[in-house]
Amino acid sequence: MKHIKRTATAVALTASAFLVSACSSGTTADTARSVADDRPIVNKENWPKKVPASGLAKDLTLPLEAYMASYEDQVTVEQAANDLQQSCMKDYGIDLTLPRAGANPPPSDNDANIERRYGLTDRAQAEKYGYELPPALQEHTKQPMRELSGVEVEVLTGHTMPEQVEAPQGAKAMGPLAAPGQGVKPARAEYNGKKLKTGGCVGWSKAQLGVQEADPVMVAELAGNSLVESMKDDKVVKAVAAWSSCMDGKGHPGLADPYKAMDQGVTIDGKPTKESIALAVDDIDCKEQTNLVKIWFGVETAIQNKQITDNKSRLTGIKEQHGKEVSAARKQVAASAR
Repeated sequence: MKHIKRTATAVALTASAFLVSACSSGTTADTARSVADDRPIVNKENWPKKVPASGLAKDLTLPLEAYMASYEDQVTVEQAANDLQQSCMKDYGIDLTLPRAGANPPPSDNDANIERRYGLTDRAQAEKYGYELPPALQEHTKQPMRELSGVEVEVLTGHTMPEQVEAPQGAKAMGPLAAPGQGVKPARAEYNGKKLKTGGCVGWSKAQLGVQEADPVMVAELAGNSLVESMKDDKVVKAVAAWSSCMDGKGHPGLADPYKAMDQGVTIDGKPTKESIALAVDDIDCKEQTNLVKIWFGVETAIQNKQITDNKSRLTGIKEQHGKEVSAARKQVAASAR
């Protein structure tokens, strides 16, 4: 379960760091379209629902989710930052078009990943895709962005272009903005007669929006801890054991918990097989038979409520800060659209 805890934190770090990557993709505009195939660059129909509308996790929301950034809010802040960065670059005489935010949505609305937090929960999807994501979420909308010169990277980021990282055989090398810690140096003091901003246009955009990147990490860590702690609870241990026994009776022996089923069911090429679909359906049927999801959710809810009580002041501050960031971002997006 250490892996789950690390994953929860890593997801939050990724979400909080989206502003430092000028190569991030996405938009709040529904009409933006891909030049390549005339598909919408941003299709909100593919965005995750804030609360699951089907399956065993239907209507379930963990207490800590109230302190997590929703995907819609992340897109809003990212797009606002992109707009500010483009405007900032233009002030230095540099025309730069950044990718639109929201083009490649994740499978869940926030870091809780409630739809798969306790393994698969949606039988209808399991019947079609097994343990794989729906095709729409496996596709990646590419938004070409021109290569930046060294000085443009300095103006944008406030540091020199990172050294190229040697990629493993068969993989692509990391781009000039993908690894800002790789041998970078402070940017020049000015360009085109104008002093560079602290942290470049990226740092300036975050300052304008009041973004504080460290906040989501605490919430993700608490959520990771609550999941790990919940697995030690007697009610969950018994429910998981009952689920495992049920799976054994359906011809799937040796599965200690739903995560083992997921590991076994995910295919190499990302395409479901008859076997993986059968495993997924049996997995969900055994969860329903043993009431595993509701039991697990109830135990973790109690743990998170205590976490919130113990960390109320800081969590309230995080929520308030997040509200300020989103409010500032919405105003910026509206201003840019005029």
